[in-house]
Amino acid sequence: MIVSSESALYAATESDIIVGVKVSRNATTESDFIVGVMDTGIWPEAESFKEEGFGHPPKKWKGVCDGGKNFTCNKNIVGARYYLTDSARDFWGHGTHCASIVARSPVKDVSFYGLANGTARGGVPAARITAYKVCDLDFGCSSDSIMAAFDDAIADEVDIISISLNGFFRSEPHFYIDPIAIGAFHAMKKGILTSQSAGTIFNSYKVGPVSSVAPWIFTVAASTTDRRIIDSIVLANGKKLVGHSTNTFTLNGTNFPLIYGKDASRTKCSQMLACICWEGCLDPDLVKGKIVVCEKNARFPGAYRSGAVGIIFVNFMNETFSQVLPFPGVNLITEELNVVKSYMNSTRVPQATILQSEVIKDVDAPLVSITSRARR
Repeated sequence: MIVSSESALYAATESDIIVGVKVSRNATTESDFIVGVMDTGIWPEAESFKEEGFGHPPKKWKGVCDGGKNFTCNKNIVGARYYLTDSARDFWGHGTHCASIVARSPVKDVSFYGLANGTARGGVPAARITAYKVCDLDFGCSSDSIMAAFDDAIADEVDIISISLNGFFRSEPHFYIDPIAIGAFHAMKKGILTSQSAGTIFNSYKVGPVSSVAPWIFTVAASTTDRRIIDSIVLANGKKLVGHSTNTFTLNGTNFPLIYGKDASRTKCSQMLACICWEGCLDPDLVKGKIVVCEKNARFPGAYRSGAVGIIFVNFMNETFSQVLPFPGVNLITEELNVVKSYMNSTRVPQATILQSEVIKDVDAPLVSITSRARR
């Protein structure tokens, strides 16, 4: 079964009328609900996991708080385990993010440097969390860690397992060697449902293969919300082009010279690598004080570390998500990048400025992934 991440999150948790069905809330029942999150760990000091308003953990809880050195659980994060390193602490951010989607306590006045202000909360704010760190930046996600985490989660008697990991056997669903499918099967036999991300390419709502295809797993697809972050560039000829990026920086309306990445290539690199702004392939002396125009699947860290003022790069899959950038930048679809290139070829000193991002309402939301099952 494949559902939208939005419907999975809200349909079972909101007291409002959702898609024509009124869903009631029961804080006592929700507080007895324990979610096992298998990911990159968790950051226990995050305000999302404060314990105010929580009672003691459910009596049925059989787990432990084995988070390693300087790691403390509370009445919200009731348990933690790690398998690859010496701590359940999340140094990547993905596990903390996914845990907060499930069971984050309401945090008011949240924004990204003023963008998208509002109250952040999880689907079931009163639920408890136990974190199983099966992935790490240095070691990746190991099959033996995932299998061990499923065994522990079953023994701990969690109510549901959330695992936003995929990529195992994307083209051929060999369940007997897929650690998530195996673990989820054993959990299912004990009455514990596993919810897994669908695994569509790049978390996209475009067409893509699904790696989570085991029939005993609740598969959740990507979807959009009605709030979109956009950014714009204004060419020196007055033409404004709108793209996507989360850019909190400002150039104060000042125009800066534009330069192709391929024209700023270091001699040790090919023009192809410079064209996509590959790190180490841009000459700092040529890009300093300029906005770099990169093509294809651009690597913005290369332009940033070379001292460029900003970057314009191509959104080659026509995505609507907005990457967080460390400096001014805009991600344009191919057609609009071609407008920039045409302008650059029409004038001797092409210039532009990049505006700060803004938040708009997406009237087309929600859009859900168009997925195809893996080949059998």
